[in-house]
Amino acid sequence: MIGEVQLVAELVKGAGGRALLVGGCVRDELLGLKPKDFDIECFGISAADLQAALGERFELDLVGMSFGVIKLKHVDIDVAMPRRETKLGLGHRAFEMEHDPTLTIEEASARRDFTVNAIYRDPLTDEILDPWNGRADLEKRVLRHVSPHFVEDPLRVLRGMQFVARFDLTPAPETIEICRGMTPEGLAPERLFGEWAKLLVQGVKISKGLNFLRDVGWVRYYPELERLIGCQQDPEWHPEGDVWNHTLCCLDAFARERVEEVKKVNEVEDLIVGLAVLCHDFGKPACTAYDPVKKRIRSLGHDEEGVEPTLSFLRRLTNEERLLKEVPPLVRLHMRPFAMWRDKSSDGAIRRLAAKVVRIDRLIRVAAADDAGRPPFPSEPEPLKWLAREAERLRVADSAPKPIVQGRDLIALGMKPGVEFGRILKAAYEAQLDGKFSDLKGGIEYVQNS
Repeated sequence: MIGEVQLVAELVKGAGGRALLVGGCVRDELLGLKPKDFDIECFGISAADLQAALGERFELDLVGMSFGVIKLKHVDIDVAMPRRETKLGLGHRAFEMEHDPTLTIEEASARRDFTVNAIYRDPLTDEILDPWNGRADLEKRVLRHVSPHFVEDPLRVLRGMQFVARFDLTPAPETIEICRGMTPEGLAPERLFGEWAKLLVQGVKISKGLNFLRDVGWVRYYPELERLIGCQQDPEWHPEGDVWNHTLCCLDAFARERVEEVKKVNEVEDLIVGLAVLCHDFGKPACTAYDPVKKRIRSLGHDEEGVEPTLSFLRRLTNEERLLKEVPPLVRLHMRPFAMWRDKSSDGAIRRLAAKVVRIDRLIRVAAADDAGRPPFPSEPEPLKWLAREAERLRVADSAPKPIVQGRDLIALGMKPGVEFGRILKAAYEAQLDGKFSDLKGGIEYVQNS
């Protein structure tokens, strides 16, 4: 990829302009990380000349040309031109833009979000251009907004949330203050969700991201989260404090586990598990009370109670059916692994659990994060190791048991689809979960003898 970046810079230079790397790729390089993609901003060259120069060696995607962006096909490189922007209305897209190749680097970078993302590098000379002292902020691990233009794009507040978590940054007081005066302005849910996904899938200190959300006052836009603040727990069982603090400890434990298992990266699985950890105690505010008999604070039924607020939270962010279907069962059943270990549950119970949560290995990850979220108490891994072993033995660790007897099998026996048809299939599946048969021959025999 470096070769393609240098080629772009050479083509632009040959056409009379200057191409500079900017944004996340420069930030990541300075942190010793390998960039996944590259953003290049070109100065001193018109749009037509830029397109012509790049077209000599690259296949171009011009869909974003109206925004001053040219994508290079088959390589992860976006090439942009400096632009002037005028805020016209609400939201992060309500701008009038004018491409201006005469803008200076200082003028162009003034509209970037944070100083750590406003550092430029010349790929031909390796010269660093840093008009907003972002390199110093990066070294001190400070998140600081670039200029007063920051307020024009409210999505930047959530970008701040995930940046703080991903790079373990401390927000500057003036950045917290400017964010407090901003509102979501009707931002599209898919854009909001993208920032939440980065928080959970890439965050190394997720607690810092959520505390940033709290400090800037944006937690009020997520009432399911806000209600966790100040929701008390029994100090003997939860020395870490209220449900908010517990949730943050759980998320940091999830992040540590996710980083340790980096060789097994699966962003979809991490997102599902991360969302379940985030939401797992959403039911506590509705059912937490002092038990005068036990003489302690209890949250009886919070697992079941947590399903509706989980769905409410998710629906505000996404309409992705898989997440809406597969996250809530993990919330409902997040305490089940320890109960099953205590009761030494049967094979049938474990298979039924797999059928409910889709993947038992997900549930184990959620339960492990919950267990680790009570510092300074040590974790209790044996119950989860037991369940993992049993799930592997029963071959239901990473998938729900698939029904052996299908509708086509009943049709082959001469049965006709109808109400009774469905009842027979359901009964056969229950018998399968109980271990009464394990192959189609046994399933057919069960149906015929029932």
